[in-house]
Amino acid sequence: MATTLSLSSPLFLGAPARARDAISYGVASASISPTTVNVLGKGYTSRVPVREQQRRMAIVSVLGRKKSTAKETVVPDPDYRLPIAILGIASAFAYADNLLAAAPVGLLGLLLLFQTTRVRFVFDNEALEVKVGDQLQESGENVFVGGKNRWKYSTFVNWELWWPQFPILVYFKETQTKPEGQIHFFPVIFNGRQLYDVMVERAGPSKTSGPK
Repeated sequence: MATTLSLSSPLFLGAPARARDAISYGVASASISPTTVNVLGKGYTSRVPVREQQRRMAIVSVLGRKKSTAKETVVPDPDYRLPIAILGIASAFAYADNLLAAAPVGLLGLLLLFQTTRVRFVFDNEALEVKVGDQLQESGENVFVGGKNRWKYSTFVNWELWWPQFPILVYFKETQTKPEGQIHFFPVIFNGRQLYDVMVERAGPSKTSGPK
């Protein structure tokens, strides 16, 4: 910090007025460090070192970038079209007195109807997770391959949605469960358009065209 010299010192008492003015101007200018800036605006005198201000701006910039890269959690709406369609097929079999076919198809339709009311796909910032209920509770371990029903997008090898006009199945392959890749199939009991859009955003485009 620059040291301000007192103008009442004997060194300046006998100096000519013009010289004293010049020296006074120089001392006044030197009393303000060139490494400080006014950060409060007009009418305020609080000053902050430039390096400190730059450091603060850098921190704010980094925090802003982190915030902007975060993705909101998406939960596609339930869609009852698939279970209703399967129950309709079961009814057609029953109407034709084909009870042998009507029974298993009807049970499948009822199972999917029940699952539609409780199973949810939750797409958070880094992974797809299967949860249950309106409170999005944990679904436990996968009954077929074990492990948590949560897979990071970075481990997705590929995925597909069948079929675009009336989505029935969603398929994806990931390397998180096992290095050689694990395949998963899920009935599309969610809004197909929403499901496709969020899959493209989080896991990249599929190899086939999506819903039109």
